[in-house]
This record gives sequence, C-alpha cells and structure tokens, in this order.
Amino acid sequence: MSGLSFDPDAIKALAEILRQTDLTEIELVEKDSRIRVAREVTVAAPMMTQMAAPAMQAAPVPAPAAVAPAPAEAPVSHANAVTSPMVGVAYLSPEPGAAPFITQGQQVNAGQTLLLIEAMKTFNQIKATKSGTVTRILIENGTPVEFGEPLMVIE
Repeated sequence: MSGLSFDPDAIKALAEILRQTDLTEIELVEKDSRIRVAREVTVAAPMMTQMAAPAMQAAPVPAPAAVAPAPAEAPVSHANAVTSPMVGVAYLSPEPGAAPFITQGQQVNAGQTLLLIEAMKTFNQIKATKSGTVTRILIENGTPVEFGEPLMVIE
C-alpha cells in the first residue's frame, strides 16, 4: 500500500454518508484504487428482535397450549440451522421458473450453493458450511429474511 494515497476527508465523507443513509458499507473503485468503508450494525437488530419477542409471547398468555409447543420445537428443529448472514430477500432458485438449488431430503456438500439473498440489488450466494442432508427448508421463495434468521436445517 506504499503507492496508494487516500484523502482522509474523502474517507470521512464516505463514513458520514453511511451514517446518514443507514447503509452498512460503501465502496468506490477508480482505476487501480479502491476505498471500502463499512460499519457493523448487526448488534442492534438481534437485540430489538429479542426484546420484541418476549412482548409478543406475553400477549398470548391466555392460550398456553398454543404457546408451549413453539418454544419446545424451536431449539430442536433449528439446532443445525443455516442462518441468514444479512437482511434481504431469499430466493431458493437462481431465477424465476428455474429448479431450486436444493430440496428437502437432498444431500449437500460443504461449499454448495443453497440459496441466494438479494440485498441492495446484489445477489449473494449462501453456501453450505458443512455436508449433510437438508432436513427442513424454513423459508419460501421470495421471503424477506432478517440477520440471524434460520433458513434451513442441515443434519
């Protein structure tokens, strides 16, 4: 990086754009130079989700039979879940009308593409982190997903 020189004011301006627009990263590429400014905002979203969940679970207290099975099932069914690394829209196939990347009951290998998540008009491949069998697909094609949300279970 000895030959590269960046204007600190330009970097500060990019950081300010991130803050003003609630973007998580911005990248500028010009010839052989590249500036990427990113910020981590994933801590706030899970905390808000966790705070909202108890309030929503508190509301259906009159029906304890309906509430009890969901918490008991969630840890067991999501123990080997592939979770969303970002907020976006999940797609199970590479394009409309095409066969899905994977199906329930299918064997997958580590590194195999499982689905796409579209975030900021960019399609991101979500790959299997381990080999195994897809025992459950927890989302539908075109479903909006949140950071950390379980997408499928591979055992």
